[in-house]
Amino acid sequence: MGDRALFRLIVRVLVVDDRPSARAGLVLLVSAEDDLEAVGEASSTEEALTKAHVLQPDVIVLDAGLCKRGEIDIVQALAQEHPLGKVLVLSVQDEPQHLRESLELGARGYVLRQAVETELVPAIREVAAGRRYVPPELGARFIAADTAERRRVEEDPLSAREQEVLRLLVHGHTNLEIAEKLFISVRTAETHRAHIMQKLRLSTRAELVHYALDRGLLEA
Repeated sequence: MGDRALFRLIVRVLVVDDRPSARAGLVLLVSAEDDLEAVGEASSTEEALTKAHVLQPDVIVLDAGLCKRGEIDIVQALAQEHPLGKVLVLSVQDEPQHLRESLELGARGYVLRQAVETELVPAIREVAAGRRYVPPELGARFIAADTAERRRVEEDPLSAREQEVLRLLVHGHTNLEIAEKLFISVRTAETHRAHIMQKLRLSTRAELVHYALDRGLLEA
């Protein structure tokens, strides 16, 4: 019985941040807890993918600013390639749309940089236990925004970002050109295009043009 009481599940954490001082601070926060262990660090997207594969962490703490144009891809890649390592995003962005993007791409939690000292540890425990974590205030605004979005979707299934992509598509831009204009990766542009076709149940560019014209999306 005594041995069982002494046994405690240790959550293995991989910290991903390209700033040494910030990374060190995160490691200190994690290491100060008896039930958490910082098993590794990474300073780039490539290193993060490699170490996630080798170390098999339970939680991957990922700085959203790691790659200005590719942060979405790394969230998605880690979530898809290492599903057992739950991604927890750290971000300075406190708008619901950023939270939504991270969750849709596979993140299990979202912590604001300004609240790291108080929220990081409980957030790690939450996502390690299979639950999601979002900051309370941001979560409330997210729910309100989600309700408004549901009403809007009833009128138009495309998100604001997808409408931007649609406008570029019907003007003949390639996925690469769209990625450059919207400061996203080609992979993300391809994903948006696939979602547009799926949501609208269309299969050709001509059908997209007709849809855009009917909705007045080509006026801008």
